[in-house]
Amino acid sequence: MRTVRDATFDVFRRFGMTTIFANPGSTEIAFLTGLPDDLRFVLALHEGSVVGIATGHATATGRPALVNLHTTAGLGNAVGALATARTNRVPLVVVVGQQDRRHLVYRPFLAGDLAGLAGDYPVWVNQPARAQDVPSAIARAWHEAVDGRGPALVIVPSDDWAEPADDAPIAAPARLHRGTAADPATLAELADLVGGASSPALVVGADADDPETWAALVALAERLDAPVWQESFAARAGFPQDHPLFAGHLPAGRARLREALGGHDVVLAVGAPVFRQYPYEQGPFVNPGTTVALVTDDVEDAHHSPVQFAVVAGPAAVCVALAERVTARSATTPAPTRPAPPRPPTDGEPLRASHVMAALAERVAADTVVVEETPSSRPDLHRLLPARAPLGFLSAAMGGLGFALPAAIGVRMAEPRRPVVAVVGDGSSLYGIQALWSAAHYGCGVLFVVLANGRYAVMDRLAEQHGAGKAPWPAFEEVSISTLAEGLGCPATRVGTHDELLAVLDEVVPTLGERTEPLVLEVAVVPDTTFAP
Repeated sequence: MRTVRDATFDVFRRFGMTTIFANPGSTEIAFLTGLPDDLRFVLALHEGSVVGIATGHATATGRPALVNLHTTAGLGNAVGALATARTNRVPLVVVVGQQDRRHLVYRPFLAGDLAGLAGDYPVWVNQPARAQDVPSAIARAWHEAVDGRGPALVIVPSDDWAEPADDAPIAAPARLHRGTAADPATLAELADLVGGASSPALVVGADADDPETWAALVALAERLDAPVWQESFAARAGFPQDHPLFAGHLPAGRARLREALGGHDVVLAVGAPVFRQYPYEQGPFVNPGTTVALVTDDVEDAHHSPVQFAVVAGPAAVCVALAERVTARSATTPAPTRPAPPRPPTDGEPLRASHVMAALAERVAADTVVVEETPSSRPDLHRLLPARAPLGFLSAAMGGLGFALPAAIGVRMAEPRRPVVAVVGDGSSLYGIQALWSAAHYGCGVLFVVLANGRYAVMDRLAEQHGAGKAPWPAFEEVSISTLAEGLGCPATRVGTHDELLAVLDEVVPTLGERTEPLVLEVAVVPDTTFAP
């Protein structure tokens, strides 16, 4: 007898979802035991790590990843990571286990009110009315995740898997073509706006992070001789950050934002919302007289961005068309002054995060994926370790912690020959530390650089800026990340001097393309004393 489970596995194969990222529970036994050989199971020890690894994998492949979560506890533990996937615009198909359908009416042990548990972060949630509708729900979830650019949830009672499948066709297209180009009239209007500007500027975001859009943006920026800013708190880099026209990362407060974009009469944002903020400040985003336009393939961004003109279409196609339509300008924009690397510490001088970033920048290959989660040291990373290739930078646009360790593992699983380095604060690492077991068990040769200052440094700086008295949280200098890593089966070492740091990096970095053993490099650094979002 062909079962609902058999039919669902065929849907997985049709849509290329042959790896299942999971932390299983009893409601998933019927689904997961006796998997066919062509379906791969990847275990993580916490649901946040499950979703984080899947998010990294889907980010690197550009296709939805398949996640399995265990009823209320599993979905509840994963909500923060699902929120990050939604904000990072990463498609996931999430199968959530539920108690046996036949006695849900009696509220049995492990039954959950699952449909609303993750709030508004899923782009679609469905519990099929019949067991036989599960395969169609999974197929639709794939399309919903792609179009909604986030996690789509399907809730499946445990007894559904063994039910007989019917011969009804799958209620979702096998292929769906999406248009990407703007119409000629819209392109002409946008070209007139940008091409007619006396001093245009570009702002790029995570949705511009692909080879075609990078190339199109480089051509457009060079033709306009326009500086290019990266949106603040971006999940990914939207432009080569070693290009002479790259101006830096936009500040996240309105006063400094107006200063950064001052002097430009037209600002064109591409693949970025307008504008990501952090501290609340009064006043407009830009000075009077500055027109802001937006090109995005995300309708949600277009709806909430305060711009004079928004175009919903593929950024690459639009930028290629704009570069062909605008008149080339003479190159008069001076290249920004690049910061000099910090002076190496003298004997007895402690290491700082900037020393670590500079040492990495001197050694990592241009195609290295840097996954960041070090809030107090993020400005140093942006300043010293630029993204030089698409997918060269990855972070959690949501701002919640626990993303970088599992995401780096997922990227490496998807790109097994691409160097991957995670740069993480010690406080941040504790929110996803369980992921290190998966890295070791599945042979993911990621270099995890943990900046250990024994405290939540960014919180300390924010508390000082607030000026309302001493913060109540203590330091945690007794925590040893390298010891925790080794306890999870992941090789680790701790360094405290510049010479030790350089020696380990010189040994490990050249092997990152082919190594199958992860390494946690815990680097003792003194806390940063400033923080400017």
